[in-house]
Amino acid sequence: MATVRRIGPGSAFRVGLALYGLVGLIVGLIFGLVSLLGGNLAPPDQAGVFRMFFGAGAIIIFPLCYGIGGGIVAAISAAFYNLIAGWVGGLEVDIS
Repeated sequence: MATVRRIGPGSAFRVGLALYGLVGLIVGLIFGLVSLLGGNLAPPDQAGVFRMFFGAGAIIIFPLCYGIGGGIVAAISAAFYNLIAGWVGGLEVDIS
């Protein structure tokens, strides 16, 4: 058995940024496609604004927001893990 005693907040931030950025891209693509479909159903004078902010914009905004938020949460979680692991001894992992 190996014990994880410490997780580097910087590396946790990078992993969280990449992981949640990818999730944000997937969610943004789905949201963008659904919104583009909704833009086709909207009245013609409002469809352009609807498509711009909720369609293609979602593919850019969602990965940025999810990635940065996920990175921050992962770094904070790693810092809390390090604090708690110092008290209780860390997480035991069986590596084979």
